[in-house]
Amino acid sequence: MDTIFALASARGKAGVAVVRLSGPSSHAAIQALAGGLPAPRRASLRTLEGSDGIALDQAIVLVFEEGHSFTGEPSAELHLHGSTAVVAAVLRELGSLPEMRLAEPGEFTRRALENERLELSQVEGLADLVEAETEAQRRQALRVLSGELGRQAEAWRQKLVRAAALIEATIDFADEEVPVNVSPEVLDLLQDVLSKLQRESNGVAMAERVRDGFEVAIVGRPNVGKSTLLNALAGRDAAITSDVAGTTRDVIEVRMDLRGLPVTFLDTAGLRETEDAVESIGVARALERARHADLRVFLLETPDETLPIGSLPGDVVALGKADLIAADGFAVSGKTSEGIAELTARIAETLSARAQGAGLAIRERHHTALVRAIRSLESAVIEVGHGPDRAELAAEEIRRAISALDSLIGRVDVEDVLDEIFASFCLGK
Repeated sequence: MDTIFALASARGKAGVAVVRLSGPSSHAAIQALAGGLPAPRRASLRTLEGSDGIALDQAIVLVFEEGHSFTGEPSAELHLHGSTAVVAAVLRELGSLPEMRLAEPGEFTRRALENERLELSQVEGLADLVEAETEAQRRQALRVLSGELGRQAEAWRQKLVRAAALIEATIDFADEEVPVNVSPEVLDLLQDVLSKLQRESNGVAMAERVRDGFEVAIVGRPNVGKSTLLNALAGRDAAITSDVAGTTRDVIEVRMDLRGLPVTFLDTAGLRETEDAVESIGVARALERARHADLRVFLLETPDETLPIGSLPGDVVALGKADLIAADGFAVSGKTSEGIAELTARIAETLSARAQGAGLAIRERHHTALVRAIRSLESAVIEVGHGPDRAELAAEEIRRAISALDSLIGRVDVEDVLDEIFASFCLGK
């Protein structure tokens, strides 16, 4: 396998730039540049020299043995001065060495996956951690990167392997010393895993919202203060404000960090009957986005005004332009900021409560695997209920459920089932 290298830190001038190497020739490359190898995992200040003997830079050098690095391969890091010229010179020198090449995008992480240093779900968690913009996203990504999803899936897998072993024992070893009726234990195992898979599946949608962001639509009639409120929330003039009705005709989006949650506020066109073709399109878009938003803020002109669409739990209803009217109910004003602190507190509280339901499965791929496993286990429960004559069908459905979890934790083969049988029933085979 080639030895790869790449700049691991951001491009451009910086205090420090980090260059990573991984592969069988990484230590030889360090020896060629630094004149020797420091002790493994011990930082050492070395002068790096090119093949012509001219100094390239003074750098902190770290080497990692096989099995003790991110990729699992012999690896090294060079912590350089963050000059673009220094980085370019070091990369050029590394590229001139034998069996060395520039890494492809994501290749270090791919090698970590291939060398079983990371599971696929951890790779996805790492990608999310790199992209995290808010505290909630950071925490969720770290949970996945830590391998918590893999550990959960491994626990489910072990119970399914046990259930499969019991069923296989009744089929293949009917004349041996095995329990006559294994159905109660099998059903307990299947129901336990099934309930946990269903709970995890239910949390996928909310986990995706934490990763991708919540949407909050500001809805109301023209000139009720929607755009002014959006600007106040954003802290800048994101939307044009005017006394002329129908100024906002398209959906304006502002993304922000709301108490650790990623939230996109939507300023929508004022809802009214209009003969203007362009404004009509804006009104239709406003209604469509409002219906699909995670939460709606209805700004009203009067307390008895009818809402344009049905409200859902968590939606906020408020009077707009609190600076111009006197109202007993909840009111907000983008001009004076009256009520905005309470508004954001209500929104944050509602969305935070929903985010608590997020599971460890965070992607559609995870959801697909969970749904496949759930369907197979539901079928397995039915087959087990039909008795020993349907044992082979039950065993096949359990195997399909195990296969569905393979995309999360790795492959399960026949030997796993046989090992469980032999260990549990002392068959003497």
